[in-house]
Amino acid sequence: MQKISPQQFVKKWSQIQLKERTIAQTHFNDVCALIGHKTPLEIDPTGEFFTFEAQTDKVGGKRGWADAWYKGHFVWEYKGLEGASLDAAYQQLLLYKDSLGNPPLLITSDAQDIFIHTNFTNTVKRIHKVTFDNLLEGSGLDLLKRAFYDPESFRPSETQEQATRATAERFSHVANTLQAWAKLEGVRIDPEQLAHFIVRLLFCLFAEDIKLLPAGVFTSLVRQSYTDTRQFEQSLRLLFAAMRDGGMFGFQIIPHFNGGLFESDYVPGNVPTHVLREVQEELRAAAPQDWSSIDPSIFGTLFERIIDKSTRVPLGAHYTGKDDILLVIEPVLMQPLRQKWQNIKLMLPPPSAVGMGEGREGGEKAGEQLRAFSDEIAALRVLDPACGSGNFLYMALRQLLDLQKEVITFAALRGVDGLELTVSPQQLYGIEKNPYAHELAQVTVWIGYLQWRVENGFATMDEPILKPLKQIENKDAILDLASGDEPEWPAVDVIVGNPPFLGSQRLRSELGDQYTNVLFKTYSSRLPACDLVCYWFEKARWMIETGKSKRAGLLATQSIRGGVNRTVLERIKQTGNIFWGQSDRNWILDGAMVHVSMIGFDDGAEKEHLLDDKLVEQINSDLTGLVDLTQAPRLTENAGLCFQGPVKVGPFDISNSPYAKMA
Repeated sequence: MQKISPQQFVKKWSQIQLKERTIAQTHFNDVCALIGHKTPLEIDPTGEFFTFEAQTDKVGGKRGWADAWYKGHFVWEYKGLEGASLDAAYQQLLLYKDSLGNPPLLITSDAQDIFIHTNFTNTVKRIHKVTFDNLLEGSGLDLLKRAFYDPESFRPSETQEQATRATAERFSHVANTLQAWAKLEGVRIDPEQLAHFIVRLLFCLFAEDIKLLPAGVFTSLVRQSYTDTRQFEQSLRLLFAAMRDGGMFGFQIIPHFNGGLFESDYVPGNVPTHVLREVQEELRAAAPQDWSSIDPSIFGTLFERIIDKSTRVPLGAHYTGKDDILLVIEPVLMQPLRQKWQNIKLMLPPPSAVGMGEGREGGEKAGEQLRAFSDEIAALRVLDPACGSGNFLYMALRQLLDLQKEVITFAALRGVDGLELTVSPQQLYGIEKNPYAHELAQVTVWIGYLQWRVENGFATMDEPILKPLKQIENKDAILDLASGDEPEWPAVDVIVGNPPFLGSQRLRSELGDQYTNVLFKTYSSRLPACDLVCYWFEKARWMIETGKSKRAGLLATQSIRGGVNRTVLERIKQTGNIFWGQSDRNWILDGAMVHVSMIGFDDGAEKEHLLDDKLVEQINSDLTGLVDLTQAPRLTENAGLCFQGPVKVGPFDISNSPYAKMA
């Protein structure tokens, strides 16, 4: 193909006003000529890796055709100039991308503008626009060349985690400012109301950027009311009220959100002008950032640490990274589902047999199996009894959504229509004592769910957009101090989580004598005085023993393998079994290295045992896989021959410096 110049390209296409199907292939071939790249027909006549009209399977059973596809580079969708939206083209690409290998770039175009959307995993999404002006100037030409020759060059250097960390630290200053003012003036701000308010601000920024709120509505509110702080306060109330029930905010139509997050229009009252102005400054700085790419799995914990250090940090609560969460979720929650899914796929007839009309009865049976398994995924219930700000719940939900989408796409290949995306946040259960974290857990789950839907082409949602998550409870998970009883946990299929780390020697200093005494008394028939985390293990064990749950996967410090702490693992072995474990894993907590153990257990149904990523015949209560040394008796000959030695329990060190000697 003869190469054309940017000037020739712009002159030709600035005058064309044709529909999508008319312009698509001609325009694309001209782009190839513009950058000196061969066309699909010249490189790949059979259409195996670079082709027009690439057939795809949309989730939901419908087939589609991407206008252009270059394997490992991009998928390209056109819309004409007759009013069709390039946003609609992007939504189509989100539905196409999985069946086309999930390429790094998603490109939308009409005859004049080209939008290059990055599609790299765990990175901030970026959009690069190619216009006639920057084609002539040169930067647009460079963008197109990179898309064809070096798509990896578009990978953003900033990860979701880095972007979220920077954004969260700035935004959390809003909470700190209000708290500092209240403390200085002796004004009481209810922690739960403040948490509601801060989370609502966070959600508004997110909802605006994923287009659930009208474009710019929250950003405009912050900017336009900057000169009048009272107008800012009143406008926030009006917007929150509109989001509660749906309705008008100025000239904008606001969807019905509610779900508990917008039950009230609370904004802290009687706040001095200079304090409100500081809040506005932070929101003005935060609003222009891209909130659609925030990482829900870390935002809650970062935010929670900053606004409520005094409660969570002493209990050892800390950020649990995605990799560590998945390390637990995969074997405990997903492995049985994935194994069943593999078995179903092996038993089903190939797509060709169904498509040719052979084995109609087999095809109908396949449809029944696929629908039943999809329903099973959507019915599975997950509990995190120390859910913090919701990281485990969010990651569990994302894995279930991914699997159901895979089932629906697989079904479409076999002509099985009508399977819908039904996995939802309603499957998630949580228990959290801290009011801030309790609020954040709900918004983390919802942000993660909505974000997944937008990223996967399911942006349209029924109202109310947010459903109540009353099954995420705000209470103590292991003790009702008033009654001295054990709190009831909901019956679920799987229990996962990261209970708080707190050694038995610190229980009284951190939790108080009364709480510690009642805790010990309540569990005295089952556990000796042990580390706090052991009580979560015992509750989960009891849930499995009584048939109220099937499997559990929890984290603890590696000290759970020995001493009195090991009692809880011995009890697990007596009534069920440990089927998965990480015996000693490095962990960074507040800058210091600690060692943790991760343990998966059930009623003994699981027959495969995996310890430290290796298959073993059994996993002992000390998290070893060979001879069970916990059963070895003591040698009577050694009695009275050794002593524990000194144990430091206070700051009694004497300095060796000469200054100390002089003193």
